[in-house]
Amino acid sequence: MYDKILIMGLPGAGKTTLARALAPLLNAVVFNADDARANISKDLGFSLEDRIEHARRMGWMCDRVVEAGGVAIADFVCPTPETRAAFGASFVIWVDRIQKGRFEDTNRLFVAPESYDLRIEHGGDPLHWAERIRSVLRPSFDPSKPTALFIIGRQRSYSDKLQMIEQSLQRIDQAYIAVCAGQAPSGDAALSYCAAKSHIESALSAYAGRFLVIPAPALRLIYLDRQAEYAVEGVDLGQDWRRGALN
Repeated sequence: MYDKILIMGLPGAGKTTLARALAPLLNAVVFNADDARANISKDLGFSLEDRIEHARRMGWMCDRVVEAGGVAIADFVCPTPETRAAFGASFVIWVDRIQKGRFEDTNRLFVAPESYDLRIEHGGDPLHWAERIRSVLRPSFDPSKPTALFIIGRQRSYSDKLQMIEQSLQRIDQAYIAVCAGQAPSGDAALSYCAAKSHIESALSAYAGRFLVIPAPALRLIYLDRQAEYAVEGVDLGQDWRRGALN
């Protein structure tokens, strides 16, 4: 999963503008190198050794966001293979729009990356590139693909349900998750739909683009078309799927 994103390139190439355009599309936290230097890396200079340590600290901050289920974007030059290794990105965007930056020492130090996931040269504004990156990192839900349907209530704990959904996404392209109104186990206060949706989306962030959470009324009966091409299945958590009634 691409949740630790590096936007790198020479100073003045447009990294910060792109990061600001991309962040809301991914609901991401952005760490800017200049801001980090002003707050947590005041002790560092611009030698290669200090740049490597700065990259390590940027990577550490991003890791904390990812561990909490979020998406982190780091916006900084990251000029050498050593700094890029110290950061440890899951997805690298190289903004390669200029030949020289405004700092000669950085220009001399900068080594063009041999490995990257996306290279941005000329053409297209930041919003165009942000949308393109989003489409790569978070593919749009496609109603024409084989899809599973889950019907769940608004209880406060979804651990078993989410495990079942994760198992299904290993077997099928995507899933609808219908959250029913007024359904929660006895003694368990029901969440609002918005709260339930937020909880589910956060827990399944690794599968973003492959599921949709939708509201549903308080369902009591479900009628199935015997002629339709679908199967009804249940699952014993931790075991193989078995055919039967939906649990």
